[in-house]
Amino acid sequence: MAESLYIPTDADKASKYEAILPQIEALITGESDLTANLANISAVLRESFGFFWVGFYLVKDDQLVLGPFQGPIACTRINLGKGVCGTAWKEDKTQLVPDVDAFPGHIACSSASKSEIVVPFSKNGKVAGVLDVDSDQLADFDEIDQEYLERLMQILEKTL
Repeated sequence: MAESLYIPTDADKASKYEAILPQIEALITGESDLTANLANISAVLRESFGFFWVGFYLVKDDQLVLGPFQGPIACTRINLGKGVCGTAWKEDKTQLVPDVDAFPGHIACSSASKSEIVVPFSKNGKVAGVLDVDSDQLADFDEIDQEYLERLMQILEKTL
């Protein structure tokens, strides 16, 4: 797959995920560098869906620290249980937020962000980080995104 990515342009959301997940798996399998893998995953997701912001936060010294991402500048550090990302980390559970302004304690890294999905990933049974995807549209994420992004994090976990 090297430097090419096939994204079906006229497909529905589920079909796009079905097309890109095996490509991402091929891209990151055999690559041991976490930064490289997270950067490529971020790029594929943003290119495929046009998300406003997509990236990773990694658990370091009891905080989530900004990792590879695509989009506008972002918050650098997030504490356990704070905002959508910190909640996903604390609960080790995907957070699907149709309206970030209605989420208690939401951290507004960008006022343009309207909805968000955050999916944790683990290493050795502990949350190692989260995938954070933001949209500039309300209620832009649904159970389809949750299903496929959780599958993607399972693929990522195999490389950790």
